Amino acid sequence: MDRVPAAEQEGSGKPLSVTEAMNVAKGALESCTLTLVGEVSEVSNKPGYKAVYFTVKDEGASLPAMMWMNRFHASGVDLRVGMLVKLTGRFTLYAPKGRMNFDVFSLSLTGEGDLRQKVADLARKLRGEGLMEASRKRPLPLYPQAIGLVTSPRGAAVHDVLRTLRRRFPAARILLAGVPVEGAQAPAHLIEGLGATVAAGAEVVLLVRGGGSFEDLMPFNDESLARTIASLPVPVVTGVGHEPDNSIADMVADVRASTPTAAAETVAPDALDLATSLSASHANVTRLLLGRIDRSKAALESLASRPSLADGTSLFSTDAQSLDIAGERLQRAIPASLMKDRAALSTLAAQIRTAGQSLAQPESAGMEALSKRLQVIGPNLTVRFCNDMASSAARLEDLSPLSVLGRGFALVKDSSERLVKSVDAVEKCGQIKVTVSDGAIDCTVLDTTRADRELISWKEDQ
Repeated sequence: MDRVPAAEQEGSGKPLSVTEAMNVAKGALESCTLTLVGEVSEVSNKPGYKAVYFTVKDEGASLPAMMWMNRFHASGVDLRVGMLVKLTGRFTLYAPKGRMNFDVFSLSLTGEGDLRQKVADLARKLRGEGLMEASRKRPLPLYPQAIGLVTSPRGAAVHDVLRTLRRRFPAARILLAGVPVEGAQAPAHLIEGLGATVAAGAEVVLLVRGGGSFEDLMPFNDESLARTIASLPVPVVTGVGHEPDNSIADMVADVRASTPTAAAETVAPDALDLATSLSASHANVTRLLLGRIDRSKAALESLASRPSLADGTSLFSTDAQSLDIAGERLQRAIPASLMKDRAALSTLAAQIRTAGQSLAQPESAGMEALSKRLQVIGPNLTVRFCNDMASSAARLEDLSPLSVLGRGFALVKDSSERLVKSVDAVEKCGQIKVTVSDGAIDCTVLDTTRADRELISWKEDQ
């Protein structure tokens, strides 16, 4: 249907249909192109939609908007609730439903929204590199002796942290690096402060600051600071801003606390809780040791009450009784056995005597003849042996030392009854025994004289 100009409609006095009225309004709205700024409050971007529908608002009004998909993808903005965006487009009406929309031609972030987009892009980049993985988070020391603190020396955060650390764990040594936490140079100072506390021996580092606007917290979204936190050899605990605030430093840190005070409570054990735990451990150890002593005492008393330990003889009582019984049986058995053996021996002796008498009495004439013959032949059989024995006796007589002694020689023995064959075998003033043919002479050696070897050799040759 053709649009009816408003002037013509007024002159004719003809009323318009709803469609005609909506077309007039649509034409009037679409003739004006505007650029506006607003905060995104709703987003509807569902698969299959040809356009993205969202709502922008400010303090006094809200405006529904839509953007065709090809334009939305070309803008490169990941539209989310809370973003501050700048829109260029025109008003339009969807006549079937009578709804007015702002048809967006171009979309871009502005102000804080632009900063948030940059932070989100950096977060995605670092997450893709693994800097936010839970597997690389370092555990906090249970009882740190040196705690690093990097923050502004003039803000309220430093006083809150120091007060909390003194209250909870006064034994820890605080290594404070006071640096600027706002401004373009703040990231470089924060990095320098982190390095200084680690070099000074900090076992864990607190990176904190008080609350502020999103722009105030931007130094903690710096890429270099995030990479420094990830590369430090000790864990880092952040407490930046308030509970809703979440910076890149929080994402990369080993532990993220909601506030500076919470960060201090995270790294410092409560002294009261520690004392309570130690008291409980002391009581538990005491109870276990006393129980162990009681059990050992009961076991010792049980051992001491055993008869074998109370009376040593009871340990061998059974064996002693068995030994007594065996001795008694043996005393009875030996005489009886001896008497039995004596009787058997007497019987055997009587049998031997009877057999001998029977053998000694010739039973026949043949036996008497053999006996006489043996008496004649027997002496002849021993003649040769008697001659040999006499010859051997004469030879033994010749070789006997006694015959040698009879010819005037003597045997010399020392105190140990060993023959003295050399003057070296005796010592001066030593005792020797000289044996001659009719006895022995005890002598004391006064001196020794060695004979001439050539003379001895000549005598041996003779």
